[in-house]
Amino acid sequence: MDDSRAQRRLVALSLERWGYRVSEAATASEALALCTGAEVDIVLSDWMMPGMSGLELCRRIRALPGAAYCYFILLTSRSGTGEVVDGLDCGADDYLVKPAAPDELRARLRAGERVLSMQAELVDKNQLLERAFSELRTIYESLDRDLDEARRLQQSFARDRSRRFGRSTVTLLLRPSGHVGGDLAGSLELGAGRIALYSIDVSGHGVASALMTARLAGLLSGLSPEGGVARSDGACPHCAGHDSWPPEILAARLNRMMIADLGVEQYFTMAYAEIDLRSGALALVQAGHPHPVVLRADGRVELLGQGGLPVGLLPDATFERSETRLLPGDRLFLLSDGVTECPDPSGHELGEAGLVRLLAEHAALGSEELMEALVWALHERMGGGDFRDDVSGVLFDYRP
Repeated sequence: MDDSRAQRRLVALSLERWGYRVSEAATASEALALCTGAEVDIVLSDWMMPGMSGLELCRRIRALPGAAYCYFILLTSRSGTGEVVDGLDCGADDYLVKPAAPDELRARLRAGERVLSMQAELVDKNQLLERAFSELRTIYESLDRDLDEARRLQQSFARDRSRRFGRSTVTLLLRPSGHVGGDLAGSLELGAGRIALYSIDVSGHGVASALMTARLAGLLSGLSPEGGVARSDGACPHCAGHDSWPPEILAARLNRMMIADLGVEQYFTMAYAEIDLRSGALALVQAGHPHPVVLRADGRVELLGQGGLPVGLLPDATFERSETRLLPGDRLFLLSDGVTECPDPSGHELGEAGLVRLLAEHAALGSEELMEALVWALHERMGGGDFRDDVSGVLFDYRP
């Protein structure tokens, strides 16, 4: 674009010989109208013209809404550094001092083509990325909905947070650290005045762990094809007339099932206790889980269990039985390591000694209030942050 018709024609003829499609404009206003009505790749503009200058034209072209990028070359008789800086600051891509040599003009145009080609490639890639991000957003939204449903389903394993067995009560705690967790806690009615309590922590986190907890919940509840893995149906020679496997044999059966039948790479820790509601006799197995805790009615706190290996880790693992007796007013607490390993801001874990102190401080509370107080204490210990691991447990209040 130049106000000299002769100059415009000379430049236009050269451009056409080089294969460009050329539109001419006598004024900046005509050039702006051309750029508004059609896609223009390269603009060659004189700097000084009557009315709108080349600098103002460049600014207005850059301000056009939604316009594709065009390469702007200023033609000027000025060669001072200040003028060149002004031209580049207003949005020009290049400049040529008039009269421009044909070879130099052609070289500058080719440089402009390369810039436009790279810009078009970036636009295409950005569009691909936008489509990919849109698809990912759709996928993540779908996953979030599925995980929310899975969370609600998993919470249903502990739908009855408080359950009564005669005058005794069982209170559950289940707080996953993410959408879904790998912890499980619950109780079973074994018949003949006996119940079982369990606290389980499956290795890992996320969906795979949650699926295993669902599998274990079915096995323990009797909803699975196995009909309830805790029940012996009279096949146990060590059951003293009862219809359920002792805790140490149940752990061994689950260990064989995990390794031989399920064939998965997962394992889990577990505390499983069997209680006679009439006598208070308690038998339990601790398989890699934190020590079960007895809160005696007189205020004493005792740790039970002998440690032991996790379930599903080694094929020949054996599990030791521990026994004690609950007295009226005593409480039994089975809990996951999300409690004992809860860190403070400096990274120090609560530990079993810290747990004993917490339980002793809140021993006067009822079972549900004690669970809530424990959760609040863990939140405060972490400085109010989200739990880094699933927090779960089962609290049994013995009232024969």
